Amino acid sequence: MLTTHSVEELRHAVRGWRAQGLRIGLVPTMGNLHSGHFSLLDAARRHADRVVATVFVNPTQFGPNEDFSRYPRTLEDDRKGLEAKGCDLLFAPAVESIYPFGAAGSVRVEVPLVTEPLEGAMRPGHFAGVATVVSKLFNLVQPDVAVFGQKDFQQLLTIRRLVTDLGFPIDIVAAPTQREANGLAMSSRNQYLQPNEREQAAAIYRELQKVRAAVHAGVSPELAAASARENLAAEGFKVDYVSVRRASDLGEPAGEPPNNLVALVAAKLGTTRLIDNLLLDL
Repeated sequence: MLTTHSVEELRHAVRGWRAQGLRIGLVPTMGNLHSGHFSLLDAARRHADRVVATVFVNPTQFGPNEDFSRYPRTLEDDRKGLEAKGCDLLFAPAVESIYPFGAAGSVRVEVPLVTEPLEGAMRPGHFAGVATVVSKLFNLVQPDVAVFGQKDFQQLLTIRRLVTDLGFPIDIVAAPTQREANGLAMSSRNQYLQPNEREQAAAIYRELQKVRAAVHAGVSPELAAASARENLAAEGFKVDYVSVRRASDLGEPAGEPPNNLVALVAAKLGTTRLIDNLLLDL
């Protein structure tokens, strides 16, 4: 596996593969890789001949009071894990390579509508940072396919809108959420949880499953979400939102069948903010 911090080396390698007629896959990450990330790599391998993984902690998607400075940076462990999983190239650029005029002076890419509720309302500017850095990585790597995890459902919809609207010739593959044995969605931020909190955090997935069952039993999405909010609050979570939305665009449900809906949660346990979602199809 080639590991590079250089845009020129990245482009040279990609040009060589493309000259051979090979299909190129991209897995963008912020590092601190775990089994969930490696499942994205497996998905990319199924859709491409060569796979590029990126490790870049993107400053523009963090708010002023968020965890950018303490976000785990484990590049050497990430490199070993990617190599063991058969990754072909690891691109780990410096901030200056991605933002040559500084983050504040960078061109910004914004995706309207789908970014506005839920995480967009809780974290202003977050999705502009995501859309901007993903656009830059798409331009640098020029992949045929890119893989994103379904755990970050609103991000996945944002990237799909971005690709369609800007005409990127890239297939977007959604990889299923990977979970711990107790149902907790895998996330780099899980390591912030205390051991007792890791078990407590499994309540999020249990409540999502209850929402799905309730909606299929005829309970309104609003009442099912409200019940989940109450239950999580009673279990010690500080709940940002529990919401049932249209899976296509995160609009408010308006009589759609349950199979077209998704339930989404964001809640803080102790000092750790967790997000999760569940499609309500059976």
